[in-house]
Amino acid sequence: MYRVFEALDELVTIVEEARGVPMTSSCVVPRGDLLELLDDVRDALPGEVDDAQDVLDKRDQMIHSARSEADATVGDANAEAQATVSGAAGEADRILGDAQARAEQMMADAHAEAERMVAAGQAEFQNLTDRSRAEAERMIQAGRDAYDRALDEGRNEQARMVSQTEVVQAAHAESARIVDEAHAEADRQRVECDAYVDGKLAEFSELLATTLRTVDSGRNHLRAPANLGGNRSTALYDYQG
Repeated sequence: MYRVFEALDELVTIVEEARGVPMTSSCVVPRGDLLELLDDVRDALPGEVDDAQDVLDKRDQMIHSARSEADATVGDANAEAQATVSGAAGEADRILGDAQARAEQMMADAHAEAERMVAAGQAEFQNLTDRSRAEAERMIQAGRDAYDRALDEGRNEQARMVSQTEVVQAAHAESARIVDEAHAEADRQRVECDAYVDGKLAEFSELLATTLRTVDSGRNHLRAPANLGGNRSTALYDYQG
């Protein structure tokens, strides 16, 4: 492959150094040298280049064949798709029919079950109604019995409370009497105490008056100018007496 690039370089050099033809863009090159270099290039090219050229030559044929095969494949696919769609539509219709049949059967079963449940519910309701009515009557009778018992107990309690009320009233009257007697006794004792204290105070007042008179007499004797000794003895005697 290196020889190919080397021969191409030599070709470029020959063309660049060739003598030009006056008044034109052409040039005069040595034919033998160029042909020799071109043979070297041909010989140096690998076999893959020839194979690639063969591929390029067959490209149009391959493209045409591929396009024909693709068209055939598309046609087969369209036909298969149409057949699949037709089959799917038929299967869908069949499935839809089966579904409708099952739905109708389920609706019929549901209606039958609903009617059965309604009948059972009505029977159960009647049974519950009968039991509820019996229970209500039993409870009403029990309430009446309880009312009668409560009424009897209330009457007995009322009589007992009335009796207790009479006892309480008697107790209140007795306590009021005792309180009144206590107040009267307290007033009497207070009067007696006041009289006793007043008597004692009168006796004490009399004693104080006598004492004051004795003191005054003693003071008068002490103030006398004559008979000092005799007066003192008299004053002492008077005080003691």
